[in-house]
Amino acid sequence: MTTVATLLAVAAGVDGPRVVLVCLAVLAGQASIGWSNDWLDADRDRAVARPDKPVVQGAVRPPMLRALACASAALAVVLSLLLGAVPGLLLLVLVASGWAYNAGLKRTAVSVVPYVTGFGALPAGVVAAAPGTPVAPWWLMAAGGALGAAAHLANVAPDIEEDLATGVRGLPHRLGAGVSAGTGALLLGAASLALVLGPDGAPTAAEWGVLVVALPAVALAALAGSPRFRRAAFPAVMLLTVLDVVLLLLGGASLT
Repeated sequence: MTTVATLLAVAAGVDGPRVVLVCLAVLAGQASIGWSNDWLDADRDRAVARPDKPVVQGAVRPPMLRALACASAALAVVLSLLLGAVPGLLLLVLVASGWAYNAGLKRTAVSVVPYVTGFGALPAGVVAAAPGTPVAPWWLMAAGGALGAAAHLANVAPDIEEDLATGVRGLPHRLGAGVSAGTGALLLGAASLALVLGPDGAPTAAEWGVLVVALPAVALAALAGSPRFRRAAFPAVMLLTVLDVVLLLLGGASLT
């Protein structure tokens, strides 16, 4: 996320020192979201013996995670607002969305809302950091929101059983693996279409080429919820994600 935001800032014409500030602000915000997730989920992770979690391994204690999460959130506020009120507040929407998800929205039918809101606000905040505080176009924010929703559906898939065992029933859990996979694939395809067809002017040959690759990948990615096709489908999901990130950066460059 930090890398994409930094590259988008460069593509959107943000000057050098402010690119560094965007990078640090997003990095601090992402760190706070990650640490708060491990802090708030410490008991759940222990209950299902998550081997990938440092709390379960005994490498760190929840009070330390709480301190790190709060300190990095405070740093994210300061760094973001140094960019100005508009870009700063937009970047902080992502941080607030992540904390809201960790604090309880992940257990509800609207668990996707923080992802849509946060990922949609991120490109808007980065673009607003450019000279003149430009407003990001609708297609850039729409694509960001679609990518966020797809990321939520994909991120939850590996942990559905553990989540259900500890009382987490977000939107992907309610939809089921198959429907979540299909919906996520369609969202990635929709992001591709928005990023290619949204900007003014005719798409370039390279952008049409991306769509030619993306469309069959959407069909294959939609099968990720099926154990029979999962091995082939997940590379298609990753390919779509990479293609959409490239298109996102190209879209940012088209604004300068």
